[in-house]
Formats: sequence, C-alpha cells, structure tokens
Amino acid sequence: MQKMATILAYTSPALGHLLPTGALLSELARRGHAIHLRTLSTGVEIGQRLGFTTEAIDPRIEEIELDDWTATNPVASLKISVEVFGSRAMHEVADLAESVAHTRPDALLVDVNCWGAQSAADAGPIPWACFSPFTPPLRSPGVPPFGLGLRPMSGAVGRMRDAAVRTAVVKRLEKVMLLPINMIRAKVNAGPVGSMDEFLRRSPLLLVASGKPFQYSQTDWGAGVQMIGPCVLDSDPNPDPDWLASIDRPIVLVTTSSEKQADDNLVRTAMTALADEPVHVVATLPAGLPDGIVTSPNATVCQFVSHGAVLDRAVCAVTHGGMGATQKALAHGVPVCVVPYGRDQFEVARRVEVARCGTRLPAKKLSPSRLRAQVRKAMTMTDGAKRVAAGFAATGGVAHGADLFEHRVLGISKG
Repeated sequence: MQKMATILAYTSPALGHLLPTGALLSELARRGHAIHLRTLSTGVEIGQRLGFTTEAIDPRIEEIELDDWTATNPVASLKISVEVFGSRAMHEVADLAESVAHTRPDALLVDVNCWGAQSAADAGPIPWACFSPFTPPLRSPGVPPFGLGLRPMSGAVGRMRDAAVRTAVVKRLEKVMLLPINMIRAKVNAGPVGSMDEFLRRSPLLLVASGKPFQYSQTDWGAGVQMIGPCVLDSDPNPDPDWLASIDRPIVLVTTSSEKQADDNLVRTAMTALADEPVHVVATLPAGLPDGIVTSPNATVCQFVSHGAVLDRAVCAVTHGGMGATQKALAHGVPVCVVPYGRDQFEVARRVEVARCGTRLPAKKLSPSRLRAQVRKAMTMTDGAKRVAAGFAATGGVAHGADLFEHRVLGISKG
C-alpha cells in the first residue's frame, strides 16, 4: 500500500501565489496526503475550504507591504522588491521552523518568493520542492535575460545583446538581490550562492506553473525544473452569479492585479474603449474597488467573480500581465490583450506576443483608441490561444506535478 505523507506548504502573502499552489495541493490531497498550509491571513478560509489544515503566516511578514508599484522605473521597482523579500525572509525562518515543529511534515513545498523559507529548507533535513507561479529568472540558451521583456533574438547579434544586458543590468541587480539572500543563508548555515540562477536551483525540484508554447520554444532549464501548466484554481465559492446569466453579449474580461498596483485605470480605459462595441465588459479588481468608479451601460465591475465562469463565454481577456489571470484565459482558449505595469508583467506580455496568442500594449501607451484596436486584433487570435491551451494540457498539469512531487521528493514510485 502506498504510504501517505504529511506535506507542509509555505507561501508568500500573495493571493496570486496561493491559488496555483492550492491547485497542486488539492491534487496531492486527493491522493490521500495530509496537507498543512501556511499562507496569507486572507487566504486561510480558502485553504480550509479546500480541506487543508491552514494557518496564517507571521503577521509581521504581511505587514511588510510590496509597494514596488510606487517606483518610477523597472530597476527601481526591483530594488524595492528585493528590500521587501529580504525583510520578510528574516521572519520566515522562525515562522517555518515553528510550523515544522508543530506539523512534523515528511516534505515541504515552498513558494519561490519566500527567500528565508527556501534557505531554511535548503539547510534542513526535510525533503523539499519549490513552486513558482511565474516564469522564474533562470538562465537558458537563447532566452533573453529576465525582467525587461526583451524579444528573443537569434544568432550573433542576439547573443551580443543578451550578454550586454546581462552585464550592464542583470549582474548589477543580482548583487543587490544576493546580499540579503546570502545574509539569511549564513544565519541558517547554508552556503552562499553566486547568482539568482544558482539560488533557485538549490531546490531539488522546481515546479513552474506554465508550459510551452507560452514559454519560448528554446527554453531549457534542465531536468530539475519542470513545467506543469498554469495550475488554475478559482477562489470564488459562488462561481455563477445571477447577473452573469443575464448577459446576452460576448464577454470581454478585464482584470487587474490581486496585489496593490496602480492599475485601476485599465478598467476605466477599457469601459471607455469598448462602450460602443458589441460586447459586455466584466471587470474585476481583486485588490479592492477604487472610489468613484462609474460603470458604462455594457459593463459590470466587481472585486471578485469566478474567472472560469466568465471565460467560458469570453471572446477576449484584457489583463495587467499577471501570470495567473493571463494563463487562465489562455487555458480556456481565450486570446488576451496584455497591458503590463511592472514586476514580471513585461515578460508575460512579450511571451503573449511571441506565441501569437494575443496582443501587447505597454501601460504608458494606454488610451481608449489604442486599447480598442488591440482588443479587436486579439479577438482574431483565437487559434493561437487554443494552441497555447493545448500546450498547457500537454504538460500533464497538476497530476504530473503531483507525480513529480511524490517521486522526487517523497520517494514514492508509481505502480
């Protein structure tokens, strides 16, 4: 008889990280494993609803707000993120240790943004894996340095450009990132790392919630890194609101970040841009509804709604470039128009463009006329979206992820 294990999952305080992690954990729970989850306080109810023993992370971690959206450029934004993740890491080590002592897990699953928890797991005796709900900044031949959303370039010119960017930008930023990482690693008696690539590969298994052809065709991260599709999980317990059934037009879903970010103008612009189009706009602002927002006659605005139910009737999704929302639409075969504001969103937007499953419109160029044109163009790219959906399905999804976790982390062989 197959031995069931106790698994402790530890996430950063981000709904966009909890949900895909929850999808994988749900599959592991379905197989009989006992799941203990440590996550953001507002996600405790979600974890409990999924059947996990769930507790909130140390409140001091959540108090350190990710306010990178206040920066004026991507480099400044990254520096703020580094400070936030580094400050949180100091609390994560003790918080994870407390949870381990309480649950006595057989294995750990750690969020890629939890630098302290990853370092503690690396230094400890418990088998573990890392989970990344976004494209990790790993090196791969032919893939541009991560962060700026550069288009892949082949040949000598592409290699020269990538090398120049890596030297001028990436290495300089890595020095900033590695300082807090190596400080925390020293505290837990883990050896220092010389790059983010090395740090992320310290995990015996890194599961990435994505797949090709959304990821560039030349992407090769090695056997230790496995793509398992977008790991879609809806958090709304009432997936079919009455008002959704009353909409008699094709739907355009518009969604903003679940973490605070100055992107509510995307919803306002979309309502203006599509006011005279034969569609109905369903807009969600999970980080909170702004004051004074006025809806157009063909629009419904809310904080949360099941994206799955909306996407079943959608002809396009306009997203801020978050991996969760963007890949969820593509997994439904719905083309996207991506308006990136920061973080990894530039990379998401570029991958959409290269995969020909939607369009890209930089936030600085956002206007009603430009957005309307890009949405119309995206609506013609359903074939590309379906191609990406088929690629996601081919990864094997959370079932394959659970197989990998059982085999490589728990040492459970199939059959």
